[in-house]
Amino acid sequence: MAEQLNFDLPVRAALGRDDFYVSPANAMALGLVDLWPNWAGGKLVLSGPQGAGKTHLTHVWAAMADAHIVTASGLTKEVVPALIKKPVAVEDVHLISDNPDAQTALFHLHNMILAEGKTLLLTGVGAPLQWGLTLPDLLSRVQGTTIATLEQPDDILLMAVMAKQFVDRQLTPPPDVLTYIAKNMNRSFVDTIHVVAALDHLSMAQKRPITKALVKQLLGNPDNS
Repeated sequence: MAEQLNFDLPVRAALGRDDFYVSPANAMALGLVDLWPNWAGGKLVLSGPQGAGKTHLTHVWAAMADAHIVTASGLTKEVVPALIKKPVAVEDVHLISDNPDAQTALFHLHNMILAEGKTLLLTGVGAPLQWGLTLPDLLSRVQGTTIATLEQPDDILLMAVMAKQFVDRQLTPPPDVLTYIAKNMNRSFVDTIHVVAALDHLSMAQKRPITKALVKQLLGNPDNS
């Protein structure tokens, strides 16, 4: 058996269209993104749990639309005029619930970019009503936006996300290890990301390949299968 060598290399996420695995959990969201540039009102909200693929799908759209991608927390009124000449994606809008300046900047960006005839993509965890926006004019505009929702993962998507996380770390555990992880971990995107990262670090620390035995050590399962 070939020895698996692990190096502490930077994680490089593959964010191209061909790397986006389609399943019933995300097919509707992808379909709505693909309707660009014919979005109702020129805008779309991309909603879903952490790690569901919002950033990946945002990059897929940005490549298609030649769009800027910015974080909501980094928005200021001063940067808005430089953004509105192209489509814009604003990520993690739910994180500016306690940032009135960023909310004001997003409100101006919303109005100015649509006035320019460009398109706007907003992302956040959960539905917009759960984002905690406190600026009434911004909230009303976000609520009037079509929502594309990424759902919790089904079995097929969970396995695909896990495999992609390993590939991003330049690791290729055998399929039976992936199946074992999926069977014994908490079933969420966030937990998948955390487990893969922890296995990567444990493998490097112990200079061992990622096997079921290593997974059992991490997850605390008895070595009986």
